[in-house]
Amino acid sequence: MTRVSLQVNGQPRHVDVEVQTLLVDLIREKLNLTGTHVGCDTLQCGACVVRLNGETVKSCSILAATLPAMAEVTTIEAVGGDDLHPMQKAFSVCHGLQCGYCTPGLIVTAIDIVEKNPGGLSAEKVRKELKGNLCRCTGYQNIVAAVLQGASDMGVRVLTEGGDA
Repeated sequence: MTRVSLQVNGQPRHVDVEVQTLLVDLIREKLNLTGTHVGCDTLQCGACVVRLNGETVKSCSILAATLPAMAEVTTIEAVGGDDLHPMQKAFSVCHGLQCGYCTPGLIVTAIDIVEKNPGGLSAEKVRKELKGNLCRCTGYQNIVAAVLQGASDMGVRVLTEGGDA
């Protein structure tokens, strides 16, 4: 067993794990934060996306024991709080979800996309940036529309395909 010390959703957590424990399993099984999903275990689907030290990562690809001390992990449970985050609202309003299994990873990824593109965001850019997240239920049109609506609601300009607002 290895002792792992993390900041998870702003709270210090100290957990004993087997050396082969994946971050996604630590989150779900040891911390009981079940919003992060396991979809494929092969880095394909993005259902397990969380933020690690400010970057989105697929938590099924990271051994928990390899994380630096007090690494900051943010899961879907920290998004929104008492009120829905603008991206969560946009996914609902734009029908960007069906079964919801991929939705937590998509929302964490979408927020990251918006934050990394403060000058503006186009549908083309959203499609490119979502390439690591799979949804088996919906067509991506509503997901892209949701990300653009969420971006707009977060104060980021939505650009046309040519780059103009």
